[in-house]
Amino acid sequence: MLKSGVAALWLAGCTTPPPRIDDKIDHQPFWPRPPDRPRFVYEHTLRAPADILADVKELQLLQTLTGDQSANNPAFEKPAAVAARQGRIYVTDSVKRRVVAFDVPRRRVFVFGWRTPGQLQKPLGLALDARSAVYVADSSLRRIMMYDAWGLFVRHFGDPTTLERPTGIAVNAEGTRVYAIDRASNESDQHRVVMFDGEGRFLREIGKRGSREGEFNVPVAGACAPDGTLYVLDAGNFRVQALTPDGEFRHSFGGVGVGFGDLARPRGIAVDGQGLVYVSDASFNNVQIFNPQGQLLLAIGQVSRTDAPGRYGLVSGVAVDETGRIYVADQFFNKIEVVRPVKDAEADLLLKGERLAG
Repeated sequence: MLKSGVAALWLAGCTTPPPRIDDKIDHQPFWPRPPDRPRFVYEHTLRAPADILADVKELQLLQTLTGDQSANNPAFEKPAAVAARQGRIYVTDSVKRRVVAFDVPRRRVFVFGWRTPGQLQKPLGLALDARSAVYVADSSLRRIMMYDAWGLFVRHFGDPTTLERPTGIAVNAEGTRVYAIDRASNESDQHRVVMFDGEGRFLREIGKRGSREGEFNVPVAGACAPDGTLYVLDAGNFRVQALTPDGEFRHSFGGVGVGFGDLARPRGIAVDGQGLVYVSDASFNNVQIFNPQGQLLLAIGQVSRTDAPGRYGLVSGVAVDETGRIYVADQFFNKIEVVRPVKDAEADLLLKGERLAG
């Protein structure tokens, strides 16, 4: 949790409307904008295996000699959710019906979920536990599918008798509590969270359809904080609800609107090691960062028809890894953007208008 003094510094850039950003493309955008001190900077974009290869010249030579251009082919067609840990970035692809993993330390890309018994039909939500086990919410299978870090199928949670249309997944660090975010159908009253233990046993249902505290209307995603707090993105109520690990209501924040801290079309949610909450919005096409109490600290990104760093057309999932890097999935421009925290010395350079080294 942020101390009050630090929170005040973050909020300083959000108490008044941000300065207008002109149409000139910024190839290394940072946030917040001047005169506030930068805290995050664009780092990289992921689309294809070539984006994580170490030696671009070697890749070009190999392609010239062999004619193999596959490393430049997009690794996914419709990125739904993203999760990252220890340099491995996982992306659910609802069109190709699989999970794509960018293994940055090993400079390779691999896919899984395409063969039995772990075959996927419509993978949407995605989460990792502290062991890097991968949990995938499949809305067509009506199950949560679990794999190890390398994509080997482990087990499933739930079935069509317990889940109607799971679109999100949250799991605590230990992997002992698994929460399926069940968006259900528009006509259904089963808009809720279904809790399982780490072995896949059903524990309880949390909430029902409604707008009261602890009720949900089109819940689409969830995330667990380090202290076990469960955050549920209650999209139809335009809010985030914070629950205890057992599902008891704590508080909520957000509301429908176009102002700071409002939500319009929320799609993804993540929590970092400090307990800060990140919410992606497909209408604003940005990621808003809140403290655990729901105060807005910063917004990253902007809506655009032009594909460029920090510009998004249809934001979907968001993730934060142990280094504080933010991963933003964009379905319109078919990309995953990586935004990293800024060091103090780098902040001074950015304020002076100097570009950072790649």
